[in-house]
Amino acid sequence: MSHPVETLDSAMFEPPPEAIDFYVESLKLLKESGIPFLLSGTYALACFTGITRPTKDLDVFCKPSDAPRILAFFQEKGFRIEVEDVRWIGKVWQGDNFFDVIFNISSASIPITDEWFADVYEAEVYGTTVRVTPPTQFILSKLFLQTRYRYDGADIVHAILIKHDEIDWKWMLSNMELYWEVLLINILNFRFVYPTERDLIPRWLYDELLTRLKNQDAMPPAQVKICRGRLISPTDYVVDVTEWGFADVVGKGVDEKHEPHH
Repeated sequence: MSHPVETLDSAMFEPPPEAIDFYVESLKLLKESGIPFLLSGTYALACFTGITRPTKDLDVFCKPSDAPRILAFFQEKGFRIEVEDVRWIGKVWQGDNFFDVIFNISSASIPITDEWFADVYEAEVYGTTVRVTPPTQFILSKLFLQTRYRYDGADIVHAILIKHDEIDWKWMLSNMELYWEVLLINILNFRFVYPTERDLIPRWLYDELLTRLKNQDAMPPAQVKICRGRLISPTDYVVDVTEWGFADVVGKGVDEKHEPHH
C-alpha cells in the first residue's frame, strides 16, 4: 500500500550547517545505490505527526543482508565506514558527519525484514524522495528505548494517536511474542497519557495481553533468576547481572560468591 509523499522542510530539524551537504549527498547516493532502505528516527516522526526537533544524524534502516552492501557502496565512493556493532549497526562517515546503518533492534534482536517494506511511506528530505519506516515498524523500533538518558515513550504515544488507523497490531504482537510485556507497558502508557482516546487501541489487544499476564501469574516461579532489564537499557542493569546474581538475556547468573546457581 502506498501513501502520499510528505515534504519535510530540512530547516525544521536544525541540522549543523556543515552536515547539510553530507545529508543531501548521502540520501542521493542511497537512492542511486538501488539498495532498499528506510529513513527512520526524527524524520519518520515528523512525517507521521508533524513534530520536529533538532537532529545531528540520519537513521537508515535496512535488512541485515543489505547493510554490508550499503557500507561497501559508500566505501567505494570514498567515505569512511565503520561496523560499530556487528549485531545491529554500522556507520558511514565523512569528516565529523555520519549516518547510522541499522539492521536490527539491537537489544531484542528483531531484524529488519522484507515485511518492513510492505507499506510504502515516502517523504522528500533534503531534496530526495525516500521511503520512511512505516508507523507500525517505527513504533516497534522505539519500544525498547528506556534508558536513564533516553526514553522514547512520547514518540510512541504520539505516533499511535495520529496513525492508529494505520498500525498493524497483529503484526506488532507477532513480532513482540517474547516481549509482550513491553508492548503492554507501552499501550498502558498511551492509555494513561490519553485517557479519553483509549479506544484507539483495539480492545482485543488489551484482552489478549491481560490474559497472557493472568496465565503467566498462574505459573510457578522460574528456576533461574532473570533480569531482562538490559533489553531496555544495556547500561543501567549491569549491576543486576554482575553483582546481584541475576541471569542476563542469555546464560545464568552468579550469586554474591560468584558461584553458579543450581
